[in-house]
Amino acid sequence: MTTEPALVRVLVADDEPLARAGLRHLLQEIDWIECVGEAADGPAVIVAVRDLQPDVVLLDIQMPGCSGIDLLHQLPPPVPRIVFCTAHAEHAATAFELGALDYLLKPFGATRLAAAFARIRASLGEPLPPALDRYGEMLANAPMRRLFVRSGRSILPLSVDEVHRFEAVGDYVTAHTSGGEHLLHLALNRLEARLDPQQFARIHRTHIVNLDHVTRFRRELDGRLTAVLRNGAELPVSKSKAQVLRELAT
Repeated sequence: MTTEPALVRVLVADDEPLARAGLRHLLQEIDWIECVGEAADGPAVIVAVRDLQPDVVLLDIQMPGCSGIDLLHQLPPPVPRIVFCTAHAEHAATAFELGALDYLLKPFGATRLAAAFARIRASLGEPLPPALDRYGEMLANAPMRRLFVRSGRSILPLSVDEVHRFEAVGDYVTAHTSGGEHLLHLALNRLEARLDPQQFARIHRTHIVNLDHVTRFRRELDGRLTAVLRNGAELPVSKSKAQVLRELAT
């Protein structure tokens, strides 16, 4: 006898009635999802999560009543998966890279919603990463303290202190650590904006180094500088960045 898989219970949270109606309509097309309720502001989300215990909350990042980070701090256990819905690409890209969850960039359609929920469905039953720290950093624009990287079907926390250097590879970034390399789905410029400038330095258009892992900047015969890392890696320093380093040394 085959047991039917449990429905994934979803709460829709958006302050715009038309947006909530549109989401409910799209969710009806996915037969393993049950829309258990909706909320129009932050306090209503807290009550709905407590009373309805959804598996997933589709949460507008700009909810009235309390900020996104305040709302996450106040959610009663068990904390559901959070999928941000936002019209702001800068929030969306950061949320996607820092978390195991997903985001929906408005406007979106049925195909994008289905892809997001396929990801969520696969993650149900796995430990939930520390969303409060992740989203708190994102909303507060605080320096990034950790990344969340994929390893097969798992999501692993990676402290930025462990990263020796970041290297641009096309439209993506590779994080180099003692334990291996991790591909990040964001641009180097966006990553640079989230790193602590006291710890990380952009030395080239394709390289950001962790200064705690740099042993020296070696001057070459032609006057150029080379960053030498503890693990033996040697990276070129561009002329413009070399000038900034010289000014810091004066």
